[in-house]
Amino acid sequence: MSNRSIPNEPHHARSGGPHPGVLAIVSLGIFLAGLITSAILTGGQTFVSPFAPADQVAAFFQQNIAAARVGGMLQFGSAVPLGIYAATVYARQLRLGVRVPGPAIGFFGGISAAIFLMFSGSVTWLLGRPEITTDATLTHALSFLAFITGGVGYVVGLGLLVAGIAVPSLILRFMPRWLAWTGLVIAALSELSFLSMAVEPLQFLLPVGRFGGLLWLIAAGFLLPRNRAAANEEPRTAGTARR
Repeated sequence: MSNRSIPNEPHHARSGGPHPGVLAIVSLGIFLAGLITSAILTGGQTFVSPFAPADQVAAFFQQNIAAARVGGMLQFGSAVPLGIYAATVYARQLRLGVRVPGPAIGFFGGISAAIFLMFSGSVTWLLGRPEITTDATLTHALSFLAFITGGVGYVVGLGLLVAGIAVPSLILRFMPRWLAWTGLVIAALSELSFLSMAVEPLQFLLPVGRFGGLLWLIAAGFLLPRNRAAANEEPRTAGTARR
């Protein structure tokens, strides 16, 4: 997995692309802005659960059209920097000499998470259309679709992205071991969240994977080395300090 024989790149070499840590902050910031804005527009109410009765779900969206539109729009927007993050980190891991399935798995997970989030945001935006919410059955079905794609689908994909970064980072020591292990725990909980499709009490795993995963991606984005020279620098420094 490690290929330390690859020649070190010059210290001034850049990996290219935007900074992944900043991308993760932007993605989380836009998503939180959507939650805060929706809460303001609904007068402090939380979005109704799709598991509520159909009439209650329809009534909520009929009364909170602006919140659904703005929330869906910002949710859609938060997926864009996440997809760019996945592509940037994938390219960086290849530059670092990681030649195992981990980076590809992470890339697949990140793109899947971004697509699911875009789809969920689009469906949520549809729930802000008055001509849609007049049909209680259709509104209820769309709320379930928004939940499953923006919840389980997104979190499972995000977990794969975290795992695809954490495993190589743990083995090759690209970041502190405690942080890599934390990423593996978050990734495992995110993957288990699919069980909430049948066991509703396990839905608590969704916010754990969503917010824990994004916070971890922020830290990883700032700590992941840019190139082989940067990756080798810390071990050499540590060895010098011990001497």
